[in-house]
Amino acid sequence: MLNNAQWRTPLISSRKVNPQDTGRAEKAFREAFERLKRGKPERLPQGTPVSQNNVARETGNDPSALKKSRYPELINEIQNWINEHNFKAPPSLRQKTITQRKRNRSLREVINELKLQRDKAASLLVEADSKILELTMENARLQAMFPPTNVDPIRKPKDKGID
Repeated sequence: MLNNAQWRTPLISSRKVNPQDTGRAEKAFREAFERLKRGKPERLPQGTPVSQNNVARETGNDPSALKKSRYPELINEIQNWINEHNFKAPPSLRQKTITQRKRNRSLREVINELKLQRDKAASLLVEADSKILELTMENARLQAMFPPTNVDPIRKPKDKGID
């Protein structure tokens, strides 16, 4: 039976890991980490960024194999390296293609919206022209209904610009 003090002790030792004491798995993880840092992975594609999951994949293991509880020093080294060398990798061809497609899609939407606005403006212009023609014809018809007059005005209209 465990006493109170024993069950509370952490499973992870706080001792420093001596490289000679490391097992085969940790050596494989460290070698994979070094290959990824140099940009020369064996199993992953060139240019694969360094991450804890990619280190495990480079060794041929599942990402869950590289656990902090088993390899705390290595995980800290990986995380520190990632933080120190935090650079943004150039986007891949696929990412560039997706970005271009989104941009093209948004431009197509803008083009369609502008076409709709153009069509609506053209429709309003045709309506306005039709109304002008209708009113011009009605004005001519109404003026034709007035009889011609032979009356001259008594006063001449005043020019508004001259006082």
